[in-house]
Amino acid sequence: MSLVDISAEVQQAKARFGIVGNAPALTAAVQRALRVAPIDLSVLITGESGTGKEFFPQIIHQYGARKHSKYIAVNCGAIPEGTIDSELFGHEKGAFTGAVASRKGYFEEADGGTIFLDEVAELPLTTQARLLRVLESGEFIKVGSSTVQKTNIRIVAATNVDMMKAIEKGRFREDLYYRLSTVHITVPPLRERGSDILLLTRKFAADFAERYRTPAVTFEESASHALLHYRWPGNVRQLKNVVEQIALFEAGNEITAENLHGYLPSATSVFTPTVSQEGGHSYASERELLFNMIFRMRNEIDSLRSTVESLEMQNGRHSYNEAVTVDDSPRSLVRYTPVHDLLKEQPAPQADAENIDSGMTLEDTERETIKRALERNEGRRKATAQELNISERTLYRKIKEYGLE
Repeated sequence: MSLVDISAEVQQAKARFGIVGNAPALTAAVQRALRVAPIDLSVLITGESGTGKEFFPQIIHQYGARKHSKYIAVNCGAIPEGTIDSELFGHEKGAFTGAVASRKGYFEEADGGTIFLDEVAELPLTTQARLLRVLESGEFIKVGSSTVQKTNIRIVAATNVDMMKAIEKGRFREDLYYRLSTVHITVPPLRERGSDILLLTRKFAADFAERYRTPAVTFEESASHALLHYRWPGNVRQLKNVVEQIALFEAGNEITAENLHGYLPSATSVFTPTVSQEGGHSYASERELLFNMIFRMRNEIDSLRSTVESLEMQNGRHSYNEAVTVDDSPRSLVRYTPVHDLLKEQPAPQADAENIDSGMTLEDTERETIKRALERNEGRRKATAQELNISERTLYRKIKEYGLE
């Protein structure tokens, strides 16, 4: 296939799956997915949360020989550890309390098709052993059964975890990692995608203006500069959420940098673009999101304290009944321009580190935040995880890591 044909196929895939952007690293990832799609190999997709990893298993499935069979996406981090084996492999009647009938698992349901295992690093070790057997021999056993069953399935997995560090700490099987990562695709973070940031911003702004039937917003040069300097810890997902808020509350306005900063967490408003480096991300994305949340919580507590004190002074008693809304934001065919070229001769504004405690490391701050959240929730881990906006499994890991048990 010629380079022209490959380029045309990449653009076709982007248009088909709504992938916006022309950054070289993004284009290379799409091209790699297209190349491996017809070959029945396991694929591991890595990248930070919110980068759009979920598009790539769809490309692999739709451009492969299994496109007419089932495609099932499974979020491994959202299924409780006690039921995940049943969800994946099925169970027999009476296998456990509540198993009133036999049930097929995803591996049986998707026989002949593709299963996408998102957040695969969250799988318990016992489930990892079962998954390894499926990859090696195509065999599995339902929970509560002794009968070996066969399945013909392709597995595509994704994670935002540094897998080598997970292996070193005994949280992920090394043999399973090598089985899953026969082909490895890396999705770049938004901050490394240069002019794609501005392209996505305009695209989202137009989409939301049409959806909500409001006048479209525009972005002046200072706002574009701010967009390019922001770290985007939540990546494309965060950018989309921010633009949606702007489209609602600033309809028809020209957005300045000052307007934009009102919709961004102040702790990471500025960053200096750097050259992308190969290697794992460890827990950097997760820590950065938690760090941002700490600053938002601090600002919200200060604001609530001021409001309560003001009301107490006016009424002589507690009368704060107003609903308080917490901003929880961090949850393609234009010429590409690198960030360095876009920002040439434009000095980045200095980060405001006024509220940062230089005496504490990020790990110290994270540990203290989790400790206080546990105390506020009287040790209830589910409520603590909900307050911190992380999964229970992640919270358990952090509690063990920081010795908070």
